[in-house]
Amino acid sequence: MCRNITTLRGLDPPATPEEIEAAARQYVRKVTGVQKTSDATAEAFEAAVAAVTAATVLVLDALPERRTPPPTVPPLRRAEVQERIARRIAEREEHERMHELGVPHTH
Repeated sequence: MCRNITTLRGLDPPATPEEIEAAARQYVRKVTGVQKTSDATAEAFEAAVAAVTAATVLVLDALPERRTPPPTVPPLRRAEVQERIARRIAEREEHERMHELGVPHTH
């Protein structure tokens, strides 16, 4: 198994749609080697993420409950990951504000 994809079956509370999509995105990145999409790869990449997400939902719904919880915590449930996501969002919003105000800056 790809070591960056955590087990979603048996989580309490159950895996969220965001966690399922994140796992699907990691899987598609791994098997395609595409880390950042381009105009040439975006459509196929996003279609694959949607298909893997849908398949994951189906299999999680069809399997019986786990007797024990998974050994690792999914990334989206980790405090350090949530902090990193919040920081990136804040940086992106600040960057967009700089564009709106016409403030010179670097990319």
